[in-house]
Amino acid sequence: MRYQKSDQQRLRLLSYNIQTGIDTQRFRHYLTQGWKHVLPHRDRLLNLDRIAAMIRPFDLVGLQEVDAGSLRSGFVDQTKYLAQQAQFPHWFAQTNRRIGKLAQHSNGLLCRRKPTMVEEHPLPGLPGRGVIICRFGGDEGLAVCIMHLALSRRGRLRQVRFVSELVADERNLVVMGDMNCAGESEELRLLMRNANLRQSCCDSGTFPSWRPQRRIDHILVSASLGVENARVLDYPLSDHLPIGIDLLIPKELDLVA
Repeated sequence: MRYQKSDQQRLRLLSYNIQTGIDTQRFRHYLTQGWKHVLPHRDRLLNLDRIAAMIRPFDLVGLQEVDAGSLRSGFVDQTKYLAQQAQFPHWFAQTNRRIGKLAQHSNGLLCRRKPTMVEEHPLPGLPGRGVIICRFGGDEGLAVCIMHLALSRRGRLRQVRFVSELVADERNLVVMGDMNCAGESEELRLLMRNANLRQSCCDSGTFPSWRPQRRIDHILVSASLGVENARVLDYPLSDHLPIGIDLLIPKELDLVA
């Protein structure tokens, strides 16, 4: 759908799996640097600062594989830290799996506009996966859904059906995150069909970041919303690459009420 500039609002959206701030650059690093998933390391904050600089131009950022403040992150809530470093006034962290003081697995939301509603839901299946839904405006406003789906196809199908029910009544919807499956997969096609969504990003791969061959990170949008400048960003600061779009929203759609 095309809009005239005078008839649209523009929001810059980004989705990024940050792998708790670990800058994995080779497959062998999963083995040789695996200890970083359970123990703190001084380079983690430096990498988070690089991520903060990269996300600063955006209006809304959805994060996956964030730590909410445990031993491995030096007890730093990474969503809060990135919000402060990138100067986002509003942020929300959803912790989906707590492993004592060792790890706090989370999704994160950073935004420059204040949401009128934020809710969180655990996804069905093994513990550790969740979805954040935030709304801007009233019932006819914009809804944004941030999630990280399971590794197994069976688990993803179950989760997609659950999310489809959550967003069934949304007319202006964005769903983004690490889906762990390709755009042509049964899971993504089911989600797009059930929620009346379409792909918005380019065909470039997002994983692994050093040789991106698989497109498993996605931003899906309703037909009522326009998209420009869909891209995969060449910032290999995690084992995933971030994806971004400029979302074009009809001017009459109230994002404040």
